[in-house]
Formats: sequence, structure tokens, C-alpha cells
Amino acid sequence: MLYKLLVKLLFLLDAEKAHYFTLNSLKLFLKIPGTYELMRAAFFVKKEVNFLNITFPNRVGLAAGFDKNARYLKEFQSLGFGFVEIGTVTPLPQSGNDKPRLFRLIKDEAVINRMGFNNDGVEAIATRLRNRPKNLIVGGNIGKNKVTPNEDAQRDYEICFEQLYDWVDYFVVNVSSPNTPNLRALQDKEPLTKILSALVNMRAAYLLQGKPTKPILLKIAPDLSMEQLNDVVDIVAGTGIDGVVATNTTISREGLLTSREKVEQMGAGGLSGKVLFNHSTQVLSHLHQAGNGKIPLIGVGGIDSAERAEAKLKNGATLVQLYTGFIYKGPALVKAIARL
Repeated sequence: MLYKLLVKLLFLLDAEKAHYFTLNSLKLFLKIPGTYELMRAAFFVKKEVNFLNITFPNRVGLAAGFDKNARYLKEFQSLGFGFVEIGTVTPLPQSGNDKPRLFRLIKDEAVINRMGFNNDGVEAIATRLRNRPKNLIVGGNIGKNKVTPNEDAQRDYEICFEQLYDWVDYFVVNVSSPNTPNLRALQDKEPLTKILSALVNMRAAYLLQGKPTKPILLKIAPDLSMEQLNDVVDIVAGTGIDGVVATNTTISREGLLTSREKVEQMGAGGLSGKVLFNHSTQVLSHLHQAGNGKIPLIGVGGIDSAERAEAKLKNGATLVQLYTGFIYKGPALVKAIARL
């Protein structure tokens, strides 16, 4: 009840301003002695899950895009998350797309964003991660800079991989955001195989140097065709990457309760929220079946209840991630899913 009231008040603000106001307020609140421990006691459920030889405190993670710059890891840990995926991180800092670029569709419990990989750059983020909280799994979601042409994209991913390798627990290669021009073209079989194979080779070299292995996952769009999804299954097998995050936001606007006129006024961007659930779960299920249950999967997209999280698990996911559902439902949702 209290969270619903808080949401109503926050929704009076611009969406991006409300996001940072909330997180900075939480950061300030946690400076009061004992508040972190109280928050953890209220929301954290320990129910360990082994995934890719990593022991996760629980199966509920924060999806990439919420804490792009690894500034709020302790804050999200206090809210019960077992892991946080930072980023998307690019080699150079970039401001992202013009504002406004984040919009709420309240009737649909959905969000449209066209943030455009706004982040502080890999060097600053790697430095920040040296003081990351203990007992929190952190994933690094990596991408390319907007100014980097696709033919040079591989180098951007390599730079991020190299600089974050010692500071994150796993990697997610993001070629599926709709908000960087032509990025999704990298999902085609040839360029994607090239990028992923390069990272796998870098990891092999690090292992020879005595460094620990770090899982590499691919984050895909929900808008891929069945042929493209089958290509993903082949790419996972062919490159030796470790799994898939399914899915990113969608460019579709089907099934919304919000009026077409209002949606068109918001403009381009990736849509997330309840409306994405069925489609993203179908993608998840297809990958699970086409891969004969052998592809490790993280399910994300439209999760706004424990029941929907459970559906992701039944369709092949081992872990789940929240974004929009967390905005509308708050940390009680994290706790309910962690109990599964």
C-alpha cells in the first residue's frame, strides 16, 4: 500500500528524473546506521541457485539498464536482489539520446525507452566496481559506442570485455537494443559469430594466464524470426558461449491499452512491461526446446508476479530478471519471486 502511494507521487515527475530521484534518495537513506540491515531483513530471501558454476544468493536479478553505471549496487542489494546486471557499458562515455527518452504507459504497466547506452564509459565503471558490495553477483552488459561503425564493433566489445574482466562475475553481449542505430544488424549470424568467438578466444587466453573463467551470455531481441532464433542456437553451440538472456525490449506496439495517438507521441524506443510477457516467454521456450534443454537461460520480459516468474522457469529459465515490473510493483515482487 505504501509503495503504491509512493509510485503515484513519483509518477508526477518526469520518468527519468523520478528514476534518479528515487535511487539517490535510497542511497541517502541507507547512510543512516542500521537501515541497510533493516532493508535486507525485510526484502532479502536467501535461496541459492547454481548457474554456470556461480552460486547466486537467489534467482532474482535486476536487468541491465537500471543501474547503467554501477552506482547503486548496495542499494539494490538492500532491496533483495541476488544479482545486478550493470550497463550497457561502452568503451567511451556517451550521453545517450536526446531527452525526453523514457516514458510510462501506466494503463499497460509498461515503459518505452530510447536511452541510447548513456553511461560513464568502461574505464570509470571498472574503477567503481573495485569497491562493489560483497555477496552480490554482478554481471557486465557490454555494447558498442554509437559512433563506432558496425564493421569495427568487435573491437568495442573486446575493450569492454578486457577492462571489466576482473570486476564482474559474468558478461552479457548486447546486440539487441533498438536504441543504437544499426546495432540489431549485429544479430545476424556472421557478425555475431565473429564478435562472440573473439570474446571466447580472449577468455581462453586469460585462463592460460591463471585468471578464472567468466561466463559469456548473449542478450537477444524478442523480435527475431524463428530462423534467426535457430541461428542463435547454432551460434551458442558453434562459439562456445555459455547461455542466452531472453529477451530485450521490443519495437512492437501491439496489444497496448494506451491510445495509439499517445504511443505515437512518445516516439521510437524499446517497449517493456506486461505486454511483453507472452512473446518473450515464447522466445525463451523456443530456445529451450530447440537447444534440447542444454542452453542455460535467463528469462526477462513482462515479469510482474511470482506466477509469471514461475512460467519463465517452466519454460527453461534458471534465473529471472526484473525491470519494468520492479518499477510498478517494488521490492515486494523481488521477495515473492525469490521464494520460488
